[in-house]
Amino acid sequence: MAFRYSTGCLFTIGWLFRRGDQDENAWSDLHHAFFQPGMGHRHGGTQQNNLMFGVEFPDGSKASTAHQPVPGFMEPAVEPNPPVLALHGGGGSGGDDELSGSGTLWLWPLPPVGDLRLVAQWTQFDVAETSVMLDGGALQDAAAGVQRFFPEEDTPER
Repeated sequence: MAFRYSTGCLFTIGWLFRRGDQDENAWSDLHHAFFQPGMGHRHGGTQQNNLMFGVEFPDGSKASTAHQPVPGFMEPAVEPNPPVLALHGGGGSGGDDELSGSGTLWLWPLPPVGDLRLVAQWTQFDVAETSVMLDGGALQDAAAGVQRFFPEEDTPER
């Protein structure tokens, strides 16, 4: 599911792993890895093992959750180099046979018309880089219908 805003879009995502032939110790290790804090790049680490998402705009510019933006990056006075992709965890659950999780991806700015490539990878769970193409034009069209909730005088100046 995607929500469109005038400046970017929010994707609601979910993931599910079913237990294979892992013994109790291996499943416990995966369970621990699944719920560890910081789904993005491990600070100080050289290998990306955690859940990672990325995007590629039609012009070739890329962003990844491996390099999470600094807190407050969308404040009116702060504008990072685009594009920016931020992963926010939503929650999860797990048991003897299944692990499930959810989160949101905030993409800024709104992608231009053309193919938008969305990528996912989680090497710790043997999920190789996988991607899907989305229509940036459809997101642009949807954003054209965005309506302001607050009057201009209530909006912070940029």
